[in-house]
Amino acid sequence: MKKRVFAGLMAGAMVLSCATACAKKDDGNGTGANGTQANGTQANGTQAPQGDGSKTLFTMYAFTDEVPNMVKKYLELHPEDAAKYEFKETIISTSEGAYQPALDQALAGKEAPDMYVAEAAFVLKYTQGDMKDYAAPYEDLGIADVDKKVKDAQIAQYTVDIGTRDGKLVALGYQSTGGAFIYRRSLAKDVFGTDDPATIEAEIGAGTGKWDKYWEAAKKLKDKGYAICSGDGDMWHAIENSSTKGWVTNGKLSIDPKREAFFDISKKLYDEELSHKTKDWSDAWFADMKKDGNTFGFFGPAWLINYTLGQNCGHDLKDKDGKDNPNYDKSKDSYGDWAVCASPVGFFWGGSWVIANKNTKNKEIVAKIIEWITLDTTDKGLQYAWANGGMFGDNKDVVGSNVVLGKSDGKLEFLAGQNMFDAFIKGNQYANGKNLTQYDEKINSIFRDQVTQYATGKKDKETAIADFKKGVKDDLGLDAE
Repeated sequence: MKKRVFAGLMAGAMVLSCATACAKKDDGNGTGANGTQANGTQANGTQAPQGDGSKTLFTMYAFTDEVPNMVKKYLELHPEDAAKYEFKETIISTSEGAYQPALDQALAGKEAPDMYVAEAAFVLKYTQGDMKDYAAPYEDLGIADVDKKVKDAQIAQYTVDIGTRDGKLVALGYQSTGGAFIYRRSLAKDVFGTDDPATIEAEIGAGTGKWDKYWEAAKKLKDKGYAICSGDGDMWHAIENSSTKGWVTNGKLSIDPKREAFFDISKKLYDEELSHKTKDWSDAWFADMKKDGNTFGFFGPAWLINYTLGQNCGHDLKDKDGKDNPNYDKSKDSYGDWAVCASPVGFFWGGSWVIANKNTKNKEIVAKIIEWITLDTTDKGLQYAWANGGMFGDNKDVVGSNVVLGKSDGKLEFLAGQNMFDAFIKGNQYANGKNLTQYDEKINSIFRDQVTQYATGKKDKETAIADFKKGVKDDLGLDAE
């Protein structure tokens, strides 16, 4: 998951069907600038043009432009395929739950997309849940020796587990989102006497599977006037995705003990003033990433560095037009004052999986693109170019293949020259992909709300848990165990 994913999550409007050449803006009435709706039809109900007459059309549904841009890059690099195929995408924001209903309707219709993308919050619905039957096993597309290629590429196991149905791979992520702890070097030196990642790992109990050392470090930081994290949301993803069980077991709501413990973790952060009590993705949360934010660290994958911390740390040298920013304030800039180390618990956060429609009539091109995006470990594939910052700009990212990461340069100026791949490869190995369900997006929202009610003293824990169970029952019809 990258910056564009979160832009899609936070945006309020739909972005609608567009051709390869450009993206069309929504006109506010459910149609694009050219009158094309999200379902691929014209505003008057007639079918949108299908190809230019000389090329075969293949289509995709996605919730950001990230994967569509990868497809366009593939066609740019493979003119022999670009001469035969025309690509069109439908991009619909996930905000207000718009994407999934539109995709579901499209998959069940006559003009179903050849490819589609699912995000971690709901990917299980499309690989192992209610919509699983539309997903084509990669081997059925004609990708040879799929299992061997996955093994040879050393793809992070959690991404494979999530994308596997009945023993066959039907979806794969193109990046790895195993998590680590990203911390401020200057604060580490002030409190612990060093910013060395190995020392900080010991201070926070990295790899122990427990939070004891982390709480000890939090108290040391508080004594110096610092918060160990900005808010409870910074710990939630580490806790959620390190749990043993998912939210639903045998058709009933199941509360894993590690997730239930989040009630007390959140309250501890709040009552003992170990955090700044911010809400993730709020202005206050972003402000804590700046130099004067006095927040020690954030839990997250590599995209959090590239597309969240890096863009909110105060390093505003240029304005939106690329000109020198006269309002740049060096005293607010924490760029280069960061490092990364392993987390106390293994987890992952986010990611997108690429899926092919089992009914596609364009298996050849779909197979080529999916393999190029997810399994090609050569220097000609997307993985290598993206890991080294050579595909869509200068940002280096942690891709799905550990083989590619092992031969790539993960050094970042943001991390004062540290190679981030060392920490995130560990994170990928520790991550668990067997605790997701197709209901996570909705259940997480209900759960987080009740945790906040408890942590802020508005409810006791027993009431908050009871209200959580009731909320899940009312919204999803699931009884608790």
